[in-house]
Amino acid sequence: MIEPFLAPPRMGRPVRDRRQVVNGILWKLSTGAAWRDLPERYGPWKTVYERFRRWSADGTWDRLLAYVQQRCDAVGSVDWTVTCVDSTTVRAHQHAAGARKGGLRPGEAIGRSRDGLTTKIHLACDGQGRPLAFTITAGNVNDCTQFEQVLARICIERCGPGRPRTRPERVVADKGYSSTKIRSYLRRRGIKAAIPERIDQINGRIRRRESLCRLDRAAYRRRNVVERCFNKLKHNKPLATRYDKRARHYEALVTIACLRIWLA
Repeated sequence: MIEPFLAPPRMGRPVRDRRQVVNGILWKLSTGAAWRDLPERYGPWKTVYERFRRWSADGTWDRLLAYVQQRCDAVGSVDWTVTCVDSTTVRAHQHAAGARKGGLRPGEAIGRSRDGLTTKIHLACDGQGRPLAFTITAGNVNDCTQFEQVLARICIERCGPGRPRTRPERVVADKGYSSTKIRSYLRRRGIKAAIPERIDQINGRIRRRESLCRLDRAAYRRRNVVERCFNKLKHNKPLATRYDKRARHYEALVTIACLRIWLA
């Protein structure tokens, strides 16, 4: 199924069994071991790593995830009634820092927060807890700043004619996403919001004698599906602790883990 999406082999070189290479990448995703520790049954570790690096750079994993999501949506298994948005913080290993000054690499989505060097995964999932889209940022980036970027990445093509599916019926998020800008953004797109207000916002509305935002508590109780999605992702050791120096490699591992959730 995935062979048409993989880059063609380079001319003049023997072709390594792609199933063997993909299995080696999945072993790396499950164990979090170093590439040099790859078992011999998957072939030379450098070959597996080079294929992973090449497919990460040319967007192969993104195309695979988009294809699987498209097929699932075609049979009606994507729950568009609720989309849950949240973020999780991942501790960066000392090997992931790799810079001489301060342990930070500009542009590699590693920042200094309360827990040290960290990375954040900002994710949106459907009502069944399957990932629709995500972004990777440094750990000190505020959650609400990535809200629009995450929703903008939700784009599932249709198998037949018609525009891509980009808009859920309702978005559920915690108090960290309660802001006028986010609520206005959802209102412009015709998406209902199930986001509770913070206590300071509630007190401000009371002082101004404004009506409080209505919260659909039945929909908000479904927010735990995104927490369960993060739990499934972090069963993969290299996602629970970041070892990769390059942000695109870590993002590729997250994409492959999302693929496994959709195919489960």
